[in-house]
Amino acid sequence: MKFIDLSREIENNMPVYPGDEETALQQMKYLNADGYNNHRLDITMHAGTHIDSPMHLTDCRKYISELPLESFVSEGCVLDVRNEPIIKLKAEYDTLVKNNSIVLLYTGYDKLYGTKEYYENHPCMDMELCRFLKDKNVKIVGMDTPSPDKYPFEIHKFFFMNNIYILENLTNLAQLLNA
Repeated sequence: MKFIDLSREIENNMPVYPGDEETALQQMKYLNADGYNNHRLDITMHAGTHIDSPMHLTDCRKYISELPLESFVSEGCVLDVRNEPIIKLKAEYDTLVKNNSIVLLYTGYDKLYGTKEYYENHPCMDMELCRFLKDKNVKIVGMDTPSPDKYPFEIHKFFFMNNIYILENLTNLAQLLNA
């Protein structure tokens, strides 16, 4: 079995969503001087690869740690949506996307991670596709972009109201295309 890491490395001064505080990762204790190594990490909830849950943009009071573990595990598929500024529903998705699955959108934008282009010009999902994913009872929609939409974040809210979580800032999705 081959494993592919889809997450961003957490490091000092890593890229963050515009307006968020910088990530700080500093070594505080050293083996030679203190007898052990230890680090301090100051990070916002939207730095690097992360899952958005309903508390992010709705009046939900449940922390992500309180959500059922089953919500985060399932069979998945990768949809190749490169060169699509608006990610729309296609007929073949009816066969590719299984009920109760996880859907990952490969846009190719992971190569722009940390740039102005990545945050300001990333592709967004079309609401028709979102309704299709809701009808398929998808658990998670993930992408190699910072968001499935832009302000006022209607797609975020739609997904959250339908118990669909959002996985953002993925990388290495190209390695899954023909796996």
